[in-house]
Amino acid sequence: MVMMIFAVNSVTFASGAFRMGDQGAEVAEIQGYLIRLGYDVMADGDFGPSTVDAVKDFQKSQGLKENGMVDENTYRVLVGREMPEVSRGTSSMARRLISIAMQYMGTPYVFGGNSLYYGIDCSAYTQQIYAQIGINLPRTADYQYEVGTPISRNELLPGDEVFFTTYTYGASHCGIYLGDGNFIHASSSRGVTISSLHESYYNARYIGARRMF
Repeated sequence: MVMMIFAVNSVTFASGAFRMGDQGAEVAEIQGYLIRLGYDVMADGDFGPSTVDAVKDFQKSQGLKENGMVDENTYRVLVGREMPEVSRGTSSMARRLISIAMQYMGTPYVFGGNSLYYGIDCSAYTQQIYAQIGINLPRTADYQYEVGTPISRNELLPGDEVFFTTYTYGASHCGIYLGDGNFIHASSSRGVTISSLHESYYNARYIGARRMF
């Protein structure tokens, strides 16, 4: 048996928003402004579900797009100045997501299956893995492809969801990006396994990716 180990490398990039999974002093400052307005969050520097909910409530109160992310418009209205450039490494949430995903390596593939132990299909696998970090996704790959933030292939980061067109038109297969061109997914031929985006089969069928946090 060959053990495969994939490192989740830290990547820094410019982004247009603070979002779930981000951490640091800038997040704590945002939380501080929310607290001053009466929202029930802690200024702990961890952009978790409670902060997402508070941001959505604030956005609704201001007539802003309710996406739970502190983008330029939300930051300007909340903090009262232009938003600084956001840089981040691989978030703790992405590391946790991948750690959970790897626990189910070898689970058999079953079309329509929902069990992480006895048999599961690709979209049920991603749905259940993301659910374990508090992100609720639709059941099927085509509907999962309609949520989250669309990103280009060269923007992929660990924790993003990748999509392929396989047995039918549109998004019909999906997995979780690990970094270094690799992704984990419930393969119809191998069960939960790790594959490369550069493999000819997946490279030819890749249609896009979504950032879910």
